[in-house]
Amino acid sequence: MRVVVTGQVGMDKKAFLTEAVDAAARTGQSVKLLNVGEMMYAEAPDVAAGRILDLPLSRLNALRRSVFKDVLAAARGGDLIVNTHATFRWRHGLFYAFDYDMMKALDADLYVVLVDNIDRVHARLLRDGHTDHTLKDLMVWREEEMLTTELLSQIVRGHGCFYILTRGGGSAEALARLMVWPETTKAYLSYPMSNLASDADTYAQIARFRTEMKRLFVCFDPGDLEEKPLAPLALAAAEEGRKFVTVDTGEGDVQIETSELLAVLSDIDGQIYARDFKLIDQADMIVSLVPTAPGPDGSVRPAIASGVERELQHAHEAAKEVFVVWVPPGEPSPFITETATAVFRSVGEAVEYFLAHGYVHETAPGGLFA
Repeated sequence: MRVVVTGQVGMDKKAFLTEAVDAAARTGQSVKLLNVGEMMYAEAPDVAAGRILDLPLSRLNALRRSVFKDVLAAARGGDLIVNTHATFRWRHGLFYAFDYDMMKALDADLYVVLVDNIDRVHARLLRDGHTDHTLKDLMVWREEEMLTTELLSQIVRGHGCFYILTRGGGSAEALARLMVWPETTKAYLSYPMSNLASDADTYAQIARFRTEMKRLFVCFDPGDLEEKPLAPLALAAAEEGRKFVTVDTGEGDVQIETSELLAVLSDIDGQIYARDFKLIDQADMIVSLVPTAPGPDGSVRPAIASGVERELQHAHEAAKEVFVVWVPPGEPSPFITETATAVFRSVGEAVEYFLAHGYVHETAPGGLFA
């Protein structure tokens, strides 16, 4: 199994991929991790750390080709993850970061692009002393990495070997599963995400659903990359006349100019719309939770969002299996039942069904992901 993993600068891919290698090792599967960037620095000891992209493109390309010969030699010796990039945005402008002939020779089984919240990517770049970028640059670069990696995978290998993985939410173990058990079931998780965090019970229902599904499947979870909360922060700062917004990235606070954050809000919405449909397309099925939420009169109502309905319809039209966990009292509408493979009344009922009907791949002795 050979896997190429790409992603923009600021992802800390090495740490993530080391987790994936460790997870695979717990099944008895030995996976070698090759970090192309580190190998290029080792080949060019005269280049200071963090400055390799400042080299003339001719030398940069020669270094990359030299290093990739070592990658090809290593690929003959067992399972391998190649940590690299598809594109670079640097002082040379936008340029590719791979050689087609060598990628064709590698003939990887999987091509994975790693993505993360743009504020976290921004914070890591600032941490490492990189300040010559905007949020817009980073969002464009993320799309370029996704598109270029997908095109590369289709040209070299064909349909069905490209995946988008988010950096958090247990995705390192998901990558290990894809390598160790390529036939494992892949599920897109759909649930309401807006205006529900304030209700503790609804939040708990969603949290349990996400945990249980990730225990069973490789899951593509839109909640693992959630940039929508940046919008109210930016709008509030603009209304109050504040020049900067303080954002908690989960890896420390970062100060972002209000105007810069406002400028990418439409990009955030557009990328959410496009990316979530891509996540559905790369899955075998969609599992959607419709939890309960308190109504205005104290009653219990279904918490279903327009985005969930659109995702269910997209999955149905893409010929995916569609499973719905309908928790509220009463029956779901025909717009739910007529497109669903099965409807369950609880997460526990769904788990029992998936276990009984062969959707869950047998794990290693002792359970790697239990």
